[in-house]
Amino acid sequence: MGQDKYQIMGDGIYAQVGGPQNVAKLIHCMTRVRMTIKDNAKVNVAGLKKVPGVLGVVEEETLQVIVGPGTVNKVAQAMVNKVGVGLGDPFPDSTATGNAHLDNKSAVEAKAAEVHAAHKASLKQTWWRTALKHISAIFIPLIPAFVGAGLISGIAGILANMLAAGQLPKDWTQFITVLKVINGGLFTFLNIYVGINAATEFRATPGLGGIIGGLIYLPGVVAPVTITNIFTHQPLLAGQGGIIGVIFAVWLLALVENQLHRVIPDSIDIIFTPMLSLLSIGVLTIFFIMPLAGWVSNSLVGSINWILQVGGAFSGFVLGLAFLPMVMLGLHQILTPIHLEMIKNTGFTALLPILAMAGGGQVGAALALWIKCRKNKQLTRLIKGALPVGILGVGEPLIYGVSLPLGRPFITACIGGGIGGAVVGAFGHVGAITIGPSGAALIPLIANHQWMAYVFGLLASYAGGFVATYFFGVPKSAMVATAADGTVIDEAAPQEEAPSPEQPTTDPKAETATVQTGAINFVAPATGQLKDLSEVADDVFSQKMVGDGFAVEPTSGTIVAPVDGTIVSVMPTKHAWTMTTATGLEILVHMGLDTVELNGAPFSIEVNDQDTVKAGQPIATMDLAAVKAAGKGTTVMTIITNMDHVASLTAFTDQDVAAGDEVFTVTSK
Repeated sequence: MGQDKYQIMGDGIYAQVGGPQNVAKLIHCMTRVRMTIKDNAKVNVAGLKKVPGVLGVVEEETLQVIVGPGTVNKVAQAMVNKVGVGLGDPFPDSTATGNAHLDNKSAVEAKAAEVHAAHKASLKQTWWRTALKHISAIFIPLIPAFVGAGLISGIAGILANMLAAGQLPKDWTQFITVLKVINGGLFTFLNIYVGINAATEFRATPGLGGIIGGLIYLPGVVAPVTITNIFTHQPLLAGQGGIIGVIFAVWLLALVENQLHRVIPDSIDIIFTPMLSLLSIGVLTIFFIMPLAGWVSNSLVGSINWILQVGGAFSGFVLGLAFLPMVMLGLHQILTPIHLEMIKNTGFTALLPILAMAGGGQVGAALALWIKCRKNKQLTRLIKGALPVGILGVGEPLIYGVSLPLGRPFITACIGGGIGGAVVGAFGHVGAITIGPSGAALIPLIANHQWMAYVFGLLASYAGGFVATYFFGVPKSAMVATAADGTVIDEAAPQEEAPSPEQPTTDPKAETATVQTGAINFVAPATGQLKDLSEVADDVFSQKMVGDGFAVEPTSGTIVAPVDGTIVSVMPTKHAWTMTTATGLEILVHMGLDTVELNGAPFSIEVNDQDTVKAGQPIATMDLAAVKAAGKGTTVMTIITNMDHVASLTAFTDQDVAAGDEVFTVTSK
């Protein structure tokens, strides 16, 4: 029955990504099913987020569907089983399997997704994004091994301490040794596993990558025989260079092997290509890469330990504060080999417990939002779903579903992470014996009985994120009362009550006395080409689902008020605002198409909620070049959202307009 549940979830994911035939490859990490998509236009991200069990969606080089730890491996396995391939194996090109109805999505959605995908493809060309993607792909398949072996090591450590204290009989010695052997099966030969994965990622022969990884151990070099380090003239040490050296050496191996495949005749390729590849890269690895990578590795680990030792609380604060922005930029992936080098050299990574505080800041921020925004039922529903996994160290649902879309809570959550990092840094020598888990799930993996210091740091990050968010990080827009489906509830509207015998019924004329009727002139909010809403490349606007109005294709980034009125609310992402007029019209001004995804970067707003403005008054600026570079449309829409209050509006024609030119007149009922 359990497998049915995961298969149903997998089928739901397939249904929203264009079916198995639209997936090129599928792998998973600790929390996410990661799919390489063939045609991004066929992906229905909104539908994907509604699949039961899906906690969030991240669109990067791969489409990442967050389903949480423990579930992800079962869902991913069910999905590849359905297709008949293994995790990470290429999917068949057959288009025989279903969900063809997704191909009938509107052309405008397909075009928007196409442009979005093209923009992301351009980002892949930067060398650092490519390097980070490779590092991530090398270590993601090993994360379950790190977690499993790390927990076994933790259990072995606890039992060994109990044995030393006389709390266990000596008969346990062999069992403890077995646990250490199992843990050693990963960490003793980690360079070989990394070499195999690196070769797979760089498109070299996996076996050759494993051999290059194994060279780091200097097999066959037994005292008194040594190999001289050509830089220091001292004996070369087994393991020198470690994981950093393996990754670089295997990258070179892939270059050499692929080049040899092109120049060596097919008849002798199988003989000479592997031999020449191993010989050339093996010699280079032993004499150059191992010494140099060893120096780099020791310098990195030594520098980080020195920073933590000398900087203490301050270093912890900076690292805890900066980790979430690093995650947003994808820079956190470079830390994986550093963590592993620290574990190899010192037995634990002192970085991970500090960086894990960033997730604690998210939890604290979410709790503050829950309390202050309790009338916002849609937001509190999201928080309730994301908090449990957030406490366990799965931060993506809180980041992408709660704090980041609201803006300020993301910053105050980072402050909470910094406070927790400062506490852990002040204690010092708080390390984790493996990588992978975070949050409360990391407690059993803290080295040297320092778990209480980690717990204090975690609680401090919760408290820091809570206080910073409660007092400084809650946007007004988040406190607006909404129903669970996101519908805004107008609390200012008078509530209808049955008249009491002592209280006469209110005069209907008195109820509407504050709403004026009459005509009001609308002006163009921007300089550019005026056009009807039906011409806008977005179904929601062109089909007038929100209301009627007009659009301008701007040639200038200055945006003005389209009408006299009062600002009701400015979106946190600055791409839209709402306002009302004295005649009771409710207006939405929306800058660009799909620009909510830009998180406010190309926009600035010069007004606040409840400000009174005049038609033609400058309200905002929009960086047209930046919006276009992001693959988004720049159209500015002015929409009357309460059309039931409109008696008539005058016609207009497509034409060039300047900001402030009159467009049409609307008469209210």
